[in-house]
Amino acid sequence: MTDISDNLKAQAQDLYRLLPSVNDVLQTPGCQSLLNSFPRGRVLDAVRATLAALRQEVAAGEHSAASMAEIVAGLSDRIASRVASPRNYSLRPVINATGVILHTNLGRAPLSEAALDHIAEIARDYCNLEFDLETGTRSRRDVHTESLLLRAVEIEDRDGYGAVVVNNCAAATLLALNSLAEKQPVIVSRGELVEIGGSFRIPEILEKSGAVLKEVGTTNRTRVSDYEAALAADTALILRVHQSNFSMEGFTERPALADLALLARRAGIPLFEDQGTGLMGSLEPYGVGSEPTVANSLAQGADLVASSGDKLLGGPQCGLLVGRKELIQRIGKNPLMRAFRVDKLTYAALEATLFEYVTGSSEALPIYRMLGIRPEEVMRRCGQIAGEIHSVRLAVDVVPVESLVGGGTAPKATLPSCALSLRHESFSAEELAAALRRLDPPIVGRISEDCMLLDLRTVHPRYDAEIVALLSTL
Repeated sequence: MTDISDNLKAQAQDLYRLLPSVNDVLQTPGCQSLLNSFPRGRVLDAVRATLAALRQEVAAGEHSAASMAEIVAGLSDRIASRVASPRNYSLRPVINATGVILHTNLGRAPLSEAALDHIAEIARDYCNLEFDLETGTRSRRDVHTESLLLRAVEIEDRDGYGAVVVNNCAAATLLALNSLAEKQPVIVSRGELVEIGGSFRIPEILEKSGAVLKEVGTTNRTRVSDYEAALAADTALILRVHQSNFSMEGFTERPALADLALLARRAGIPLFEDQGTGLMGSLEPYGVGSEPTVANSLAQGADLVASSGDKLLGGPQCGLLVGRKELIQRIGKNPLMRAFRVDKLTYAALEATLFEYVTGSSEALPIYRMLGIRPEEVMRRCGQIAGEIHSVRLAVDVVPVESLVGGGTAPKATLPSCALSLRHESFSAEELAAALRRLDPPIVGRISEDCMLLDLRTVHPRYDAEIVALLSTL
């Protein structure tokens, strides 16, 4: 079996060598003719995309030496077809080799195969988005995910709780505050007045929601007594915010959520937690501890919890609000709900994702596959790729690195991993990074000590052969 595999790899390497370089293709008469009619950048992109597609075909075993020679001879026609195609999309797949599992700039959580299948199924034709098939009357969008979400967060009293879905967690927080605390005080610890990325800050969200911010405690220490002293007759709720993208250590203090819940219950006001991450189960099996889950927040007495769908839940971008039914009903009646609602494709992806949890199949979600990869497996793949790259100008080493969970979650958590360390004889690390981003598909890594690092924890094994082919062209 090993001999057969080695033979196939050797055949693929021979076929890769038949592919001309980008510069050689640009010098052909066919491409010179295209350059007279189209912008150079458009032709260059088409050449790179065509060669990348051929490399993928080779990796999939679709070619022989004879068929490859025939294709190379007619390469100009393929390129001309791609140049003329109107589908030069700006939004493109990339290979995430940064080692950051939930990379916000790269779209956060990849979706499961079940979610992708359900999206395609629902997008292809009409669906019962707001239509009750039993009664033939109009229905609510949230029925498709509400019961699944309550099951996923282990709510037993499902008649007393509800859930709504909006377009992200910031929208969920703003909508909840506007619905429950407009023109009324909301008590927040000074240590939780965080910036959640993209210059969005909790105080500004509170201001836009119409709620009145009441700060308590200090940056590093806030006690239950601080919240209690701030209570007034018109206090609408207590807000707890997850410190998602930073951590404080040393002389710090923060009340337990259960203690805040007792205080809120005595005062007769809701406790609202912006939990943020959407985490459903413990991350301790993956070596990451002390991360709050949505289920734990509700079990400890939070009346309403907001979280993201595309972080540790592993689903599409959306904001989830789960809590006491009376609060959810007030939120659902807010006119802003229509402005923040999500479409059928988001519901399809979220429904499929939640099914993975309630059926005990969460390991099918890509983020948990990446969290669970053993460092020795990443090292094995790195070594195999490094041994197959044939480039006289590119030096490739295998080095230990630390991966990150990312996405505003588990700020202190790292995972031992392994990376390809690249140095190019003609490029600086920054120039090499730019060259990798110009490939098709683009490869995004990170720079460390004048080297380009490609952490394979966040790269699916299906890309390994393609990475070999792409790096061998540099």
